[in-house]
Amino acid sequence: MVSTAELLARPIALDAWQAVLRPARIVFGAGRLAELGALVAELGGARALLVTDAGLEAAGHVGAAMESLGAASIDTVVFDEVAENPTTEHVEAAAAVGRAHGADFIVGLGGGSALDCAKGANFLLTNGGRVEDYWGWNRAQYPMLPSIGVPSTAGTGSEAQSYALIGQAGSHRKMACGDEKARFVAVILDPLLPRTAPRAVTASAGYDALSHAVESLVSRTANPLSRVFSREAWRLLEPAYGAVMGSGASDNAWSDVLLGAHLAGAAIEASMLGAAHACANPLTSQFDVTHGLAIALMLPAVVRANAPAAGAAYGELMGVPESGAAEALARRLEALRAAGGLPERLSSVGVTIDALPALVSEALEQWTLRHNPRELSEDDVLALYRSVL
Repeated sequence: MVSTAELLARPIALDAWQAVLRPARIVFGAGRLAELGALVAELGGARALLVTDAGLEAAGHVGAAMESLGAASIDTVVFDEVAENPTTEHVEAAAAVGRAHGADFIVGLGGGSALDCAKGANFLLTNGGRVEDYWGWNRAQYPMLPSIGVPSTAGTGSEAQSYALIGQAGSHRKMACGDEKARFVAVILDPLLPRTAPRAVTASAGYDALSHAVESLVSRTANPLSRVFSREAWRLLEPAYGAVMGSGASDNAWSDVLLGAHLAGAAIEASMLGAAHACANPLTSQFDVTHGLAIALMLPAVVRANAPAAGAAYGELMGVPESGAAEALARRLEALRAAGGLPERLSSVGVTIDALPALVSEALEQWTLRHNPRELSEDDVLALYRSVL
């Protein structure tokens, strides 16, 4: 058992994180995707559904995963039609493939979209009904299939969470479907995978991970454990993000950004997010803006707005006095955004002033807004959007 003193020590050893992240088993290191088949067999799987996307096929990671699964005699079917911001249609299609195969195990391989789709398919395979039936927390009545998450990007941290974020087909409203039974029983963190992602994907996903560390740190439901995750995630991600967005990033930088993203995901699992995510989700649903880009547009403005309630925590994160901490953090986030080549203004993604009322209306309905450290009114949210228009 890890003591409180050990847990709060920074930097913290990986085996200490392992202890607090149970029941998930974490396999971390370059080349460890090769252990996937043996791990599935060890966990009792015989017929697996592998949920992924075409990009992972092209990068060779699906082939490597299938080779490992085949060597362990795991009969595997592949669903590779996951799209960015998966909807209920993708989840239903993946579940249909798994059902026809008689899957007794699920592997999610890819970015947050593939991992969320894998979790969503698990709900339907084991409990039936529609994805909407699981919108909320612990709505599944029956046990779910064991599953493994293998992230190919350093981003969402979905592999560390019990929630699947699924868009509703037609409306594209984001539905957070969470259940403790939906968590991956094991996670493989292989830094060789994110190295092959397109630069734009690395930029978007990595900035999302940074936002998870920042928002979870000051969430109203933050606690001593979640803050440990948040701070350590930022310690790893802040220098590593800039390094991997440059040229010739070291092996350590890729390892740090992947582990940092995972720990930021664990911070969300232990607490929640805030207004940046509440304002970003409507940009995705109404303007089809990639999630990480939407976050990049909103996060610095939200940090500045949260200064009265979160200055002390921001100061600790940045190592500066509380009085100037929010501005220092916002500027650092802007510099990282520039390093990733991410957009700075809403107008650059097609948002006009006439669209702001609808964005505000949807943002006010987002569950993450309730966890923001500073209570924001309708006028406050409108001011956030206006400030980055």
